[in-house]
Amino acid sequence: MRIIAGKAGSIPLQVPKSLTRPTTDRVRESIFSSLGERVIDAAVLDLFAGSGSLGIEALSRGAKSATFVDTARDACTIINQNLEKAKLTGGTTRGSDVRSFISSRASGEFDLIFADPPYARDEISAAMVEAVVTSESLCSSLSDSGIMVLETLARAERPDLTLWEVIREKRYGKTKVFFLSAAN
Repeated sequence: MRIIAGKAGSIPLQVPKSLTRPTTDRVRESIFSSLGERVIDAAVLDLFAGSGSLGIEALSRGAKSATFVDTARDACTIINQNLEKAKLTGGTTRGSDVRSFISSRASGEFDLIFADPPYARDEISAAMVEAVVTSESLCSSLSDSGIMVLETLARAERPDLTLWEVIREKRYGKTKVFFLSAAN
């Protein structure tokens, strides 16, 4: 796995040895192609960050900051090592439960939110997806023109998106990606 484009393009990224399932290069390339110029100067939140590939890709492409959230200590260590190797600044790592972290966010704090929870294969992972998409605090933390990019297992039931407006929905093999804005 590598950084695809930007000032740190083609630098390889480390991946935690735990149950991390990083977003593939192909899916990341498609996501960032869709986001285009929105990434430049964006404040980014990378939830369930794992290797940090989504937030690091955003920093490489011109985001002003990225906050990486993961409960696993080894994931946080890897993210920091990846940021250092890529010589990217503006990254902050938070070793925290995602639900706790998103419950206290400021209004309009982020321009882009990446949420790549463990794919919904059981009740626990399905509950994580549900916790993210039903969080009013997370929804309000998105800036007025902000976008949340949510990844799920393609065959999983569609989550409750009542708080969100679906801008685009795309399938890439076993992965489904939703581009969401806050519903009015």
